[in-house]
Amino acid sequence: MKAQNKLLSPCSQQKALCSCRFASFFKSTGGEALHLIHLPTTSDVPENSPPNTLVHKFSVNLSASQSPVVPGFPQIINSSPLTEAFRVNVLSGTEFEVVTTGKEQLDFETRPNIFDLQIYVKDKVGVTDLQILTVQVTDVNEAPQFQGNLAKGLNLYIVEGANPGVIYQVEAFDPEDTSQNIPLSYFLISPPSSFTMSPNGTLFSTTELDFEAGPTSFHLTMEVRDSGGLQASTVLQVNVVNLNDETPRFTSFHLTMEVRDSGGLQASTVLQVNVVNLNDETPRFTSPTQVYTILEELSPGTIVANITAEDPDDEGSPSQLLYSITPVSNYFMINQLTGTIQVAQRIDRDAGELRQNSAISLEVLVKDRPSGGQENRIQITFIVEDINDNPATCTKFTFSIMVPERAAKRTLLLDLNKFCFDDDSEAPNNKFNFTTPSGVGSSGRFLQDPAGSGRIVNIYIYIITSPENEFSLIFDYPAYVFSVSETRPARTRVGRVQATDKDFPQSSITYSISSGGASFQYPNIFWINPKTGELQLITKADYETTPIYVLEIQATNGEDTSSVTVTVNVLDENDEKPICAPNSHFLAIPVDLKVGTNIQNFQLTCTDLDSNPRSFRYSMGPGNINNHFTFSPSAGSNITRLLLASPFDYAGGLDKLWDYKLLVYITDDNLLSGRKKAEALVETGTVTLNIKVIPHPTTIITTTPRPRITYQILRKNVYSPSAWYVPFVITLGSLLLLGLLVSLVIVLAKAIHRHCSCKTGKDKKPQAKKGEMKSVKREVMVETIQMNTVFDGEATDPVTGEIYEFNSKTGARKWRDPLTQTTKWKESSPQRAAGEGSGPLRSSSKEGDGPSGKAEA
Repeated sequence: MKAQNKLLSPCSQQKALCSCRFASFFKSTGGEALHLIHLPTTSDVPENSPPNTLVHKFSVNLSASQSPVVPGFPQIINSSPLTEAFRVNVLSGTEFEVVTTGKEQLDFETRPNIFDLQIYVKDKVGVTDLQILTVQVTDVNEAPQFQGNLAKGLNLYIVEGANPGVIYQVEAFDPEDTSQNIPLSYFLISPPSSFTMSPNGTLFSTTELDFEAGPTSFHLTMEVRDSGGLQASTVLQVNVVNLNDETPRFTSFHLTMEVRDSGGLQASTVLQVNVVNLNDETPRFTSPTQVYTILEELSPGTIVANITAEDPDDEGSPSQLLYSITPVSNYFMINQLTGTIQVAQRIDRDAGELRQNSAISLEVLVKDRPSGGQENRIQITFIVEDINDNPATCTKFTFSIMVPERAAKRTLLLDLNKFCFDDDSEAPNNKFNFTTPSGVGSSGRFLQDPAGSGRIVNIYIYIITSPENEFSLIFDYPAYVFSVSETRPARTRVGRVQATDKDFPQSSITYSISSGGASFQYPNIFWINPKTGELQLITKADYETTPIYVLEIQATNGEDTSSVTVTVNVLDENDEKPICAPNSHFLAIPVDLKVGTNIQNFQLTCTDLDSNPRSFRYSMGPGNINNHFTFSPSAGSNITRLLLASPFDYAGGLDKLWDYKLLVYITDDNLLSGRKKAEALVETGTVTLNIKVIPHPTTIITTTPRPRITYQILRKNVYSPSAWYVPFVITLGSLLLLGLLVSLVIVLAKAIHRHCSCKTGKDKKPQAKKGEMKSVKREVMVETIQMNTVFDGEATDPVTGEIYEFNSKTGARKWRDPLTQTTKWKESSPQRAAGEGSGPLRSSSKEGDGPSGKAEA
């Protein structure tokens, strides 16, 4: 058998991955996902199987919500290659089976013999699962077949008088032999003496055939066999063609009459007299035999007799006789043209009336025309002989006999003739005998008297000795090593240990785990059947946590105790999903970003506990409308970057979406070949990206030169409640700065006073003239710029991930509230506003004439 591995289509792979992701997501939220049990797997089905042949049974494990399966599911949503040969039948709410439909023939030699069926299930809350059932069509030895019209039966015509020789070459073919190189064997069943067949299918005539001497037709049953013993048969009708080779016999007369006158002159004429034949003769049977002996259980269609007759009225011409059986027989049928009698149905000599009377009598009627003609009847008898086709059997096959230990020799224990029989009707076919009794402990103790009669007697008595504990309890092996995959579920059979004790009678042995098998989460992940010694999983084993477990298993029978070391190797499987950082991200890009640009230098870094960094493959899920985004590299690395694959076209109407939500799939199957991907475990991780496209700034373009229009941009700083911290910080900073300045002024004043040499106590007069010393008052000028800000763009803050609007000319920004959609903004400019309507502080001072002048702030 040639195995053919079929790959799933990309669409089918995507559906399977989606169902797996949903199941993984559902598990991560705290519930148990809906999933198919006993799938994926591989099942076999014989070729040419009839409809409703069982292929595979499976069940559905409902999700934690216990939502039932939607009617019509599970269903086969796709197959590779496409086929309608299978369907899913519902056995119960959670039990299902895959059977054949009969719509397509499953032929191992000429059609595909491996099918991958995608079975999809969905419950009423929308939870789904998708698994693969691989169906392998197994080869079955098929009987050879005749070709063309020969399969239905063929009429051959032979000219009478032809020399013996080749008549026809029979041809058949074996469906199992597609190259037609294996020879077939041909046979004739009950061949007449006039024909023979060579093993290669050539039909020969052995005598010269005479239509008038008969018979004029022959029924030849041919059989063909292959090397495996399978056979097929067909019927060949050979007809003898009548030639005009017999001497004619007069059925009319020519009379010549003559007339004369007295003068001796004469004249003559011819008178033709015809003899008219009447149908006044009864047909006569020419068959020499009226009693036939046949065997029971002949195949329907087997020729058992050939009744012939002739019509004296048709002498010299072919007879047109019709044969029939009156009344109609259940066991036989007759060819109304040739008189050949064939078996119509099974003839069982051992059942019904034939068990008492083996003779079947028939009356054959022959007519020389369909109606209104002459007819004749003949009685023929078939004697059905019995064959040995029934095995000996018994009405009871188990006997329990209590024998006293002091029973005398040749005590009768059982007569099997009362319980056993043979259904064949005649001897010796219904005779049977019995073999010598055998079994554990029976040697020399029992016999049949006489031999083969079925009468069992006792002939010996033994003395029973008391047992002693002579042998120790030991295991079959000094140590055991088992392996189990880390993906196998609980109750999986790991292996079996066995201890034996040669003492008799043997006591029951109890097995237990004395040490080993613990993990970080479970005190023991293995369980042993105390009676059989079979080691099973309590929960899944994790290769990444503990790859090898060493167990100490103890066996005891109440007298002895023995221990053995069992090593369990956990086989590594791909059961860990790729994990990428960041798992979700917000990005903003301008609408005119160049193709091939790494978007905001974004990159993914992925890890997997049981996969090579080169095994990652990246693909875009839903959300990548018009395929604007891609990853580079797309496979073979654990680090990849997000690139712009194609430009945006909002002006042409191709693009309408400004916000993209991408679902990225990271699959760890890049290093697997196409054949291994269909068999290996593949895990997939996901990353969510939110991308905001920022449009061009809104500008007003004047296209008409006249009249000239002057545009005045009014800029105004408007206080926003969301920016309360701006005046608070400015006020607090001003107070701190003011306090610092005051402290510096005080320190400066003390220093001046300490180092000043003038005596202010004696000099009461001012050093300056009156009016020369003036108080200096600083003027604070506040300039307000009114701005009417137009926010013509949007972007995402790379730190907080929040969306804000901005003015492309002034740089002013305002925040967008994602909950209330209320515009909250703040302006960012070279000079920060101190409050509503406040501008940068500009101060001017007028100095006094002396150093003691004061300033007001």
